[in-house]
Amino acid sequence: MTISVASGKGGTGKTTIAVNLALSLSTVQLLDCDVEEPNSHIFIKPEIDKKEPVSIPVPKLKIERCDYCGRCAEVCAYNAIAVVKEEVLIFPELCHGCGSCVYFCERDALEEVDREIGFIEIGNKGNVHFVHGKLNVSEMMATPLIKAVKKHNDKEMLTIIDVPPGTACPFIEAVKDSDFVLLVTEPTPFGLSDLIISVEVLKELNIPFGVVINRFDIGDRRVEDYCKLKSIPILMKIPFRREIAVAYSKGISIVEELSEYKNKFKELYKAISREIK
Repeated sequence: MTISVASGKGGTGKTTIAVNLALSLSTVQLLDCDVEEPNSHIFIKPEIDKKEPVSIPVPKLKIERCDYCGRCAEVCAYNAIAVVKEEVLIFPELCHGCGSCVYFCERDALEEVDREIGFIEIGNKGNVHFVHGKLNVSEMMATPLIKAVKKHNDKEMLTIIDVPPGTACPFIEAVKDSDFVLLVTEPTPFGLSDLIISVEVLKELNIPFGVVINRFDIGDRRVEDYCKLKSIPILMKIPFRREIAVAYSKGISIVEELSEYKNKFKELYKAISREIK
C-alpha cells in the first residue's frame, strides 16, 4: 500500500504527519519526494548507506554535421535551443530531457549527454526504510528526481510518500499511483483555499483522499464545513500545543515527545485502510 501525504501549501504540517505516521508503524518505507527542500531526515535521523546521482539527458551539438536548419529549435517546447545565423545555442538549464531535438534532427547533429541535477540517499532507522532526493541548488527540474526516488518504492512494503507542497507537476508526479492521499491542512482562509485546489486535482486523478486538520483549535470552522459539505472524511485533528512546537524546533517527532500520539497515528492508519476498502 502506498499512502501519500500532501498539502496545497507549505507549512501545514505535511512532513510532521508523514514522519510520525511512519514512526508509529512497523516495517514501513518513507520516501521524501519534497526534493527541493527535503526535511524528513531531520526527524528520522537515518543512517545513510547509499548515495546515487540523478541526471537528465540534454543535447550536445556535433558541429561538423549541423547545417543550421533550425529544426531542433522549432520542436523544442521549452526554448532550450536557439539557432542564430551559423550558431546553435543550447541552454541545458531549460532542457526537460524529452529528446525531441535529437529525434527530429535529420542530420544526426545532436547527441544526448547526462547532466546531473541532484542525488538520492538511501538509509534506515529502526523500522523505517528511508529514501529522499536533493535537487541541486538553482535547478528547476524536480520531476525527474522525484521519479528516481519513487523507483525505490518497494511494492511489498507499506510506503509513505512525503509530497512536495502545491499542486503543480512535482505534486502530481509524487501522488501518481498512490492508493490514498492524506491532505494536511489548517483551519485558515489560505488553508481552505489550497485544500479546495488539491481536492479538485485528486478528483481528476481519481485517487481517494482524506483530510488531517493540523492546529485545528486556532482557526475557524470553514475547513470542517467544507469537508462536511463535500463528504470528505476528516481522519485526524491535531491541536495546537506548545510541546509539539518546541519538539519540532528541536527536530524531535511528536511520538517521541508525546508517547500517547503513537496510538493516535496508528488509528489514523486504520482509518485510511478503512477508506481504501
